[in-house]
Amino acid sequence: MTADLPAAPEFSEPVVDWHRLDVRMLIVRPLNEVLGLVPVFIGLLVLGKGETWRILLSVGMIVAIVLFGLLRWVTTRYRITAEQVEMHTGLFVRKRLAVPRERIRTVDLTAKLGHRLFGLSAIRVGTGQRDQPGEDGLTLDAVSSTEAERLRVLLLTLAVPESVEPAEERPSVVLSTLDKRWLRYAPLTLSGLVAVGALFGLTMNYARELELEVLGPLTDAAHWVVAQPLWLTLSLFAGVVLVIAGFGSVLVYIVQFGGYQLTREPDDTVRVRRGLLTTRSVSVAEQRLRGVEVEEPLLLRAGRGAHAKTVTTGLGRKGESNLLLPPAPIVEAHRVSAEVLRLEPSPTSTPLHRHPVAALRRRMVRAVVPVLVLSGVLAWFAPAWTWQVALALVPFAALLGWDRYRSLGHVLTDRYLVARQGSVVRETVALQRTGVIGWRISRSFFQRRSGLVTISATTAAGDGAYHVVDVAEGDGLALADETVPELLRPFLERVGSNAVETYPQP
Repeated sequence: MTADLPAAPEFSEPVVDWHRLDVRMLIVRPLNEVLGLVPVFIGLLVLGKGETWRILLSVGMIVAIVLFGLLRWVTTRYRITAEQVEMHTGLFVRKRLAVPRERIRTVDLTAKLGHRLFGLSAIRVGTGQRDQPGEDGLTLDAVSSTEAERLRVLLLTLAVPESVEPAEERPSVVLSTLDKRWLRYAPLTLSGLVAVGALFGLTMNYARELELEVLGPLTDAAHWVVAQPLWLTLSLFAGVVLVIAGFGSVLVYIVQFGGYQLTREPDDTVRVRRGLLTTRSVSVAEQRLRGVEVEEPLLLRAGRGAHAKTVTTGLGRKGESNLLLPPAPIVEAHRVSAEVLRLEPSPTSTPLHRHPVAALRRRMVRAVVPVLVLSGVLAWFAPAWTWQVALALVPFAALLGWDRYRSLGHVLTDRYLVARQGSVVRETVALQRTGVIGWRISRSFFQRRSGLVTISATTAAGDGAYHVVDVAEGDGLALADETVPELLRPFLERVGSNAVETYPQP
């Protein structure tokens, strides 16, 4: 059926009829859910001593999953009009979701293992920074892979007048592909250690709840390790952690980024495909791009590596929809940034202006003084060795403060404002000057005493604000004025070669 809509302009697309999701989802959805519960079923059936109630519980869970998938297929309808994407779903609680097409920021095609076996994909329409499944966005799970690709192009393309001739078909341009040599950066992300720790915690939780007999061997091994000399215990522990973290990180890297490919599509979208078991394809319209961000976590930076993300209108950087490049050489991150921005060389590789020495003093004080205070407190209230250990950390704190200062920098190019900060995670952002919609100027008490200021460029993309931290007051205000002329000028008074902040008189 088709709902009545107001008359659309002659160049708008015709209203599309209501459609169901692909009938194969009746098999795929339960299959995906069952695959995710395989470890639980194994624990219930194999390690659970074969009690009848455990077997019945496993069968009941499978039946419930199948019935839920059938109910979802029966009650779900969707359609795409010239103005919006609509979906109706639910039986007892009926939901009617509508997303205006001009608000669509990204289109994410996801195919879990069950989807891939039956040639299906789930479409996730991203609309903004607070985008959450079932709240601000819209998900169609699932449609055929061919239909998913057609909808991807349709959703990212606005209607055009019929009088305008279609552009000549262009091939996709591959900007970057996965290089097996990048695997050496996987252990520097520590993702394997986090994944193994989460898996261990989940296993122990299930073992405790289901009364599975898996703790005995682990307890015996722990007792044996503790009974050894301290140096041997520490060496074994460190060795096991490093081995698990290394292999786990490589495995997680392969699963997450296997088949990675970055392309520019004929419809002027930047598309990232990745994933070994669950494949993801995220498309971002180039007209929504406002810049790129290169991130260098401390360990990854030590290995001359980095990863890159987009700065996209209406899309925060949290999550994975803005990923451009997985952990890879820093040179590749700058090259990919240049390709995406259609600018050579990349603004992120432009030499930056140093910040004043006063910024160095602030970072050294903020890094070293807390350690000295901690040492003093421990010397007064704790055993002698504790404050000595804390005092030994002073050189490392000073090194951290120096590195934080060394990472500070900014520069203004013809089209981009480039700013860098951070030590544990060093971030270099290149933000389009036309994407800056306002300025926020902040000065703490200590910044005012040092003649420093933090200039924040506000934007509708990414984090919403990007900061030039601890820059000289006159230089910072001049930078803001030059980045977007006339925006801040009514509040500035120029004295000599510097800009001084003033406010208009009433």
